[in-house]
Amino acid sequence: MPVGVELAQAVSTHQHRLTRWTTFAVRIVPPVMLLAAVWVLWREFHKLSFAAVSHHMAAWGPNAIALALVLSFVSFLLMGAIEWVGLRWTGARVPFVATQVGSFLANAIAHAIGANLLTSSAVRARLYNRYSVSLAQVAGTTIFSALAFGVGLGTLSGVGLLLASHADLARTAIPPIIGRALGITLVALSIGYVTLCALRRRPINGFGHSLTLPKGSDALCQLVLGVVDNGIAAAILWILLPSGGTSYVTFVGAYAISCIVGLASSVPGGAGVFESAMAALLPGVEPAALAAAFLGYRLAYYILPLILAVIALSFETLRNPQRS
Repeated sequence: MPVGVELAQAVSTHQHRLTRWTTFAVRIVPPVMLLAAVWVLWREFHKLSFAAVSHHMAAWGPNAIALALVLSFVSFLLMGAIEWVGLRWTGARVPFVATQVGSFLANAIAHAIGANLLTSSAVRARLYNRYSVSLAQVAGTTIFSALAFGVGLGTLSGVGLLLASHADLARTAIPPIIGRALGITLVALSIGYVTLCALRRRPINGFGHSLTLPKGSDALCQLVLGVVDNGIAAAILWILLPSGGTSYVTFVGAYAISCIVGLASSVPGGAGVFESAMAALLPGVEPAALAAAFLGYRLAYYILPLILAVIALSFETLRNPQRS
């Protein structure tokens, strides 16, 4: 048998095995991470009493609750702004207000249900169809928004880890040396992405597909809006914690890492996985206070937006039954 044929067969066999193992990993990783999260949560919180958690929730006060709701609203507005830039990048022209509505519905539903890219794309495809937005433009907008989230989250985490004092890092489970190294890496990756977008205008080809990167100005917009959006989302949880604890810059580092772990788990909304990662990274925070803050964060940033989105989407479906 010719050497070339043998090599082709070997490559084909290797690809088949890799595909099989990848499929197996995709199926097994989410439940394993969820079970690990359940164990960590049980270890951290099983001794808590309802009275202790209620006490910390009552200590929030109306100002903290109102601020959490306002921050959640502003975060979704920023997601809409990112989406508007993404739509224009794909060549679609959708009014800004309509983009805000579409972004809110897509993100509120996708955050809670999971499978963010697929779920949000389906909602966008339905809502933007009236503006002649193609499925390719919907997919491009979804990827643009996801990149903004990733670049913003990475930058925020990196800056937080670099700015945090040694004493603040010592209050977390992040070793200072690892925290600094991770911070430098994350910031460097974000700067590298923006630089690549600014310098390379030719499409990137690979695996039978072609990808044109955003312009440098659009990439910078992704970074800035992504940082502010993720920073506001982190603040929702941070302001619900007792004052005098972990500083905000240290907290956002742990928050961003926990978000990444939650996303990697593929569990809807990172539920349980995100909380377990936060509890592990912030051992100095009182468990009852942390549990109360988790509840407030989920209510303000996930549950309430989901309820509003479902109601709005139901009304929209009733008004336009032919589009369902």
